[in-house]
Amino acid sequence: MLIDAKDRQYMITLKPGNTFHTHAGIVAHDDVIGALEGSLIRGTTERSFLVLRPTMSEVVLKMPRGAQVIYPKDLGTILMMADIGPGMRVLEAGVGSGALSMTLLRAGAHITAYEIREDFANHARKNVYEMLGTDVPYDIHIRDVTENIEERDLDRILLDMPEPHAVVAHAEKALRPGGIFLAYLPTINQTAQLRETLRQHQFGFEETVEILRRTWHIDGRSVRPDHRMVGHTGFLTTARRVVREAR
Repeated sequence: MLIDAKDRQYMITLKPGNTFHTHAGIVAHDDVIGALEGSLIRGTTERSFLVLRPTMSEVVLKMPRGAQVIYPKDLGTILMMADIGPGMRVLEAGVGSGALSMTLLRAGAHITAYEIREDFANHARKNVYEMLGTDVPYDIHIRDVTENIEERDLDRILLDMPEPHAVVAHAEKALRPGGIFLAYLPTINQTAQLRETLRQHQFGFEETVEILRRTWHIDGRSVRPDHRMVGHTGFLTTARRVVREAR
């Protein structure tokens, strides 16, 4: 990530011999390769750029998109609400541009992904591999999750798709007891339909949340909320797979 004097950010992939062209000058990749993170690199016009490795959040917001990404404020919440940990077997459906896949893989999960659009699957795979390498446990199938889930005893099922209610019956069979079902939806009508469907199956402890993010302007004695904030992006709904029959 190159950051100029006006805090404009440019994310580049470093390659020996290449150059990055901007109105503020040209930066040679060779000058950046091997430099300490946090260094100032001078371009051809003598203007300097701060060099940092991009965070996962910055990559998600700036990476090439095939579909709309889940915002970082929601990705972090998903990790906690779905209680993602190393070695967990996770089914993800609706991979989009791969933002959620990256986040889950970084947390140590093993992902089987269903995606109905091959172009989205290829785009997500490319973004994931460029960020995390090709040896991550990430297996994408071109398959409709509303028709069936082949896997069994899954730890988690995470859905980013318009009709997660159509997956609930399959998720009931595919999740292990105590496993977590999570869906990300843009509208409350879709969310209400999902909640009603969950109540008709072996799920409990349903919860729906919305995450709002507001930053603050702090400059000397001028302290106030920023005029702009990231408000509604989506609703997150979770439920636990339960066994209602008494022993």
